[in-house]
Amino acid sequence: MKNNVLIVGASGGIASALIEQYRLNDAAVIAVSRAPASEFTPQENVTYHQIAQQDDAHIGAFVKKLNEQGIVLNTVVITTGFLHNEEKEVHPEKRLEDISEQALSAYFSTNSITPALWLKHLVNIVSKEGSTLVCLSARVGSISDNGLGGWYGYRASKAALNMFVKTASVEYKRRVKDVMLVCYHPGTVDTGLSKPFQKNVAAKKLFTPEFTAKQLITHVSKLDRDQACHFIDWNGEVVTW
Repeated sequence: MKNNVLIVGASGGIASALIEQYRLNDAAVIAVSRAPASEFTPQENVTYHQIAQQDDAHIGAFVKKLNEQGIVLNTVVITTGFLHNEEKEVHPEKRLEDISEQALSAYFSTNSITPALWLKHLVNIVSKEGSTLVCLSARVGSISDNGLGGWYGYRASKAALNMFVKTASVEYKRRVKDVMLVCYHPGTVDTGLSKPFQKNVAAKKLFTPEFTAKQLITHVSKLDRDQACHFIDWNGEVVTW
């Protein structure tokens, strides 16, 4: 049976690398993006789909369509993430006075709410015989590991994502049985999301998307599936919640 893989946020650097890795491993990749499918170069084993608005109705309709086609997902990686927006002048906060309603809304919408909506609908089409759902999180979303402060919106939205995933894993385990949910910290990757913050990152700690994709696939495959939920980093090490 074909390994069906869903990648959400297909236009991102990490997502593109994941698509390539799964495609080369002969998986059937379903790639979802807000961008039109016509913007992507056609590839063997990959189908691109546009969901212009990743809200409850559109996500639900897309998953329903997959279900009607008889598609059962073995692996899902949700890569959506938001850290800064130069046009809207949204940047990680350095102090309390920098907190704004606009920025918080943007952080939670992309980093917390969108993945939660995917989790809501995907429970209906993931395989009951061994499925894995991964959400790209961040170490700065760890509450117990926060000793530096700052980055209020990004930290809080990633912490909320972690709680969504951890809570969903309890229900997924009841309804799907052989399933595992993972919050994954990819490290600092050379993509547009991290570009303004790379100058303080050691060269050996700035990862290529290709390296990141391979690490994710490798480490997730080694996790204990009897544990419903994991929070790990790019090196396969446990991150405290």
